[in-house]
Amino acid sequence: MTSTGRRGLPGLAGVEHVGFTVPDLEAATRFFTEVIGCELVYTLGPFRSDDTWMADHLNVHPRAVMDRLAFFRCANGPNFEVFQYKSPDQHPVPPRNSDIGGHHLAFYVQDLDAAVDHLRSHHVTVLGEPTASGGPSEGQRWVYFLTPWGMQLELVSFPYGKAYESALDEREGQGVRLWQPEKSDQPPR
Repeated sequence: MTSTGRRGLPGLAGVEHVGFTVPDLEAATRFFTEVIGCELVYTLGPFRSDDTWMADHLNVHPRAVMDRLAFFRCANGPNFEVFQYKSPDQHPVPPRNSDIGGHHLAFYVQDLDAAVDHLRSHHVTVLGEPTASGGPSEGQRWVYFLTPWGMQLELVSFPYGKAYESALDEREGQGVRLWQPEKSDQPPR
């Protein structure tokens, strides 16, 4: 706890961006803008160093070269900082969710079925069919899909909320709600 009694980072306001590395920034830019619908904000680079700056500041190989990076805005939520690196020790295969450091990005959509149809029309690999969650996440549907370079992404939708929210509402707003895009104004089914 800090001297003010709050836990955690002083002044924490939220997640500003999520960063990840792709094998081809030009191809990733086309995917994120044309298929997903993000906006490219700006690019910069290259960055390299002849000393240990890259290792000291970015925890990458000292001779790694960041060819370029791009910032994207994807509707609501955090921005994306997308890198293209060359490095002597680079691993060319993205981690799976079950690997240490595994991850995925989830895009909230209002109409999951329409979004899945859109991905398939762009020849995107969709992993299975949409799944309905249970337990505290009941009311949510989701499906994973892969970028052309094999990174895992997810579509998720719960336009009428999740089951855990009912208990919060019954306790008159006590508890913490997960962040989510503005809910649909349609009544629950």
